[in-house]
Formats: sequence, C-alpha cells, structure tokens
Amino acid sequence: MRVLTLKEPFASLVANRIKKIETRSWKTNYRGEIYIHAGLAKVNNKDKRIQHLLTYLSDPNPKYGEIIAKANLVDCIFMDEAFLEQIKDNPVELECGHYEYGRYAWILEDVELLKKPIPAKGQLGIWYYQKK
Repeated sequence: MRVLTLKEPFASLVANRIKKIETRSWKTNYRGEIYIHAGLAKVNNKDKRIQHLLTYLSDPNPKYGEIIAKANLVDCIFMDEAFLEQIKDNPVELECGHYEYGRYAWILEDVELLKKPIPAKGQLGIWYYQKK
C-alpha cells in the first residue's frame, strides 16, 4: 500500500477529517488508496500556529512514527489564482496548509482512522508499506 508521511499535527488533522487537502510543492499522478503516516519529527509546541492547530483535535497528543489513517487520494490540483481565491472560503483548511501560487493541493477523501496504528519510520515522497 502506498503511504504519505506528514508531520504532526497535520497527520492527525487528516486522520480526524479536519484537513482534507495536503499541500505540496510537487504534483503526483497517483490516485487511489493511501495510508497517512505521522512522521517522527517532533511538534514545536512553542509555535503559535501549531498550538492553535492542536485545539482542533480531541486528542492533542501527537502521534509519531505510526501509520494512523487510510484515505483516498482523488485529485492533485495546481494552485492558480482561482484556486487560491476559492480556498479563502475555508479558513480552517487554509490554516492547515501552505497555499501559494504554483504549489499543489492533494485532495483526500474517505479518510478512516485506523483502529490499530502501524509503527513505521516513514520516508520522503510517496512510499510503500508492505505488511509483514
């Protein structure tokens, strides 16, 4: 199964269906099921933005080094002026990503929190997890 690693609290925001768009500097042609992995990098609890984003979560304790959700990657949209204007109508989503002309919006749907997280180190890009 393909996997996308996100830093916390962004992985938990996706897993809890608060964040539905992952923003990236690169596009992907992949569409389909994808695991969401919470990376090993620790949250900067002193960062005001991070502090605020954690308030959206019922469990503000970040997960680290675990695959925590499964989603369906349905689209990858180039961020042009029209898209950037449209995203302003969704302040929570806007706050949860890096929206800038020339970047890409990866649209995630059908997100399911895993009942039992899967320990994994993670990698850059889209990577593969094989059950042992």
